[in-house]
Amino acid sequence: MASFSIVTMGCPKNQVDSGKLSRLLVEYGLTSVENVEDANLILVNTCGFIQDAKEESIEEILGLSRYRAHNRKLLVFGCLGERYKDELIREIPEIDALWGVGKETEVAGFCKSVSVGMQPIPVTFAATAAPHPEAPCPKTPQPPYEYLKIAEGCNRRCLYCAIPGIRGPLVSAKPGVVLAEAEEAVKLGKKELILVAQDLTNYGVDIGYTLERLIDDIASINGDFWLRLLYLYPTRVDEKLLDCFKRQSRLCNYFDIPLQHSEDRIIKSMGRAGGRKQYLELVRAIRTEIPDAVVRTTFIVGYPGEEEEDFAGLRDFVEEVCFDNLGVFRYSDEEGTPASLIKKKVPKYVKKRRFDDIMTLQSHLSLENNRRYVGNSYKCLIDDHSGDYAIGRMFCHAPEIDGNVIIKNPHASDIRGFVRVKIDDCSEYDLMGHIEP
Repeated sequence: MASFSIVTMGCPKNQVDSGKLSRLLVEYGLTSVENVEDANLILVNTCGFIQDAKEESIEEILGLSRYRAHNRKLLVFGCLGERYKDELIREIPEIDALWGVGKETEVAGFCKSVSVGMQPIPVTFAATAAPHPEAPCPKTPQPPYEYLKIAEGCNRRCLYCAIPGIRGPLVSAKPGVVLAEAEEAVKLGKKELILVAQDLTNYGVDIGYTLERLIDDIASINGDFWLRLLYLYPTRVDEKLLDCFKRQSRLCNYFDIPLQHSEDRIIKSMGRAGGRKQYLELVRAIRTEIPDAVVRTTFIVGYPGEEEEDFAGLRDFVEEVCFDNLGVFRYSDEEGTPASLIKKKVPKYVKKRRFDDIMTLQSHLSLENNRRYVGNSYKCLIDDHSGDYAIGRMFCHAPEIDGNVIIKNPHASDIRGFVRVKIDDCSEYDLMGHIEP
């Protein structure tokens, strides 16, 4: 039986696409293996969002090309394939086949056809088929969380963003389909369901539904799990959504709201809605109505035309708001976007200085924020184990994005699911604690 391994680059939405492809391949009779050197078919799900992500995807493809030989194929799909198909075919001849986004069915059909007659690769570790036809792509160990992509594409037109050109306009998934995926995930033992989309708050505008109704639907599923939302557009976080957070105990009080900048002039130049005053009022409203709420955001530094005065305003804004979690991107021109045509560029060394400045400031703020957890007990979801340590997360931590809870325990490898943890200490990004008896 031919085998496959999928390498996923970029955001959680790509992980959802890879999971869908993995399920199709298993249904077609192929075997999933963890290590690419054990696979007949090496598939790379690429990211083309920003320059760093594109370079990382290309480096991964080139690195994996060394495994390409008789009885093996290197297959590439996703955002990079959608946007740079001709260039990739021309510059990387080691790629055996290439697809864009939303082509998982075509990729699976191709894999099924070319796998006929392939001799299995002698494996270094035992191959592992998915435990269920609709199970996500196998991992070691299986994470206790599942990403649910509830929409594809975006109707926003942020001037720096290439995503609408890659993935098209917003297309919301049908509520029944999302609910079925959520029910299946809970049956498979997932303890955290994470709703993702390019703009989560716009879900349902094209099908006469709302994000709040979908949350209520999923929250009604029987089982021991919690819900997390990623990617909320700031001007769409309203009283209805806040009421939903207050109403649904399963919903983590975690607000992931990419603001991208604080200064009105830059926000307008980016083609985004809102402004500094509105953003401050939004954060105050969240923290007033939901006192234990965690607010995460991202900013772009070095956007074309960003002056020292603009950056100083952003820095003051970060200090004033004291975000619980914060990420920073250095602006890069993306082909075909209006922002790439703005002539007043910020030098790379200035972008790096501004990036370092904000991240240093945030490390101090994060430490202060984390100190409020010390001495208190919280529900914690165990993700992984390492020696005598269990690695978990609280409501304030999104997987692979934020910090962790480090739990020292001689029986760490036996700890699973939700546990009650008392926090003993903290660092800038992680918390340390012990399991309460």
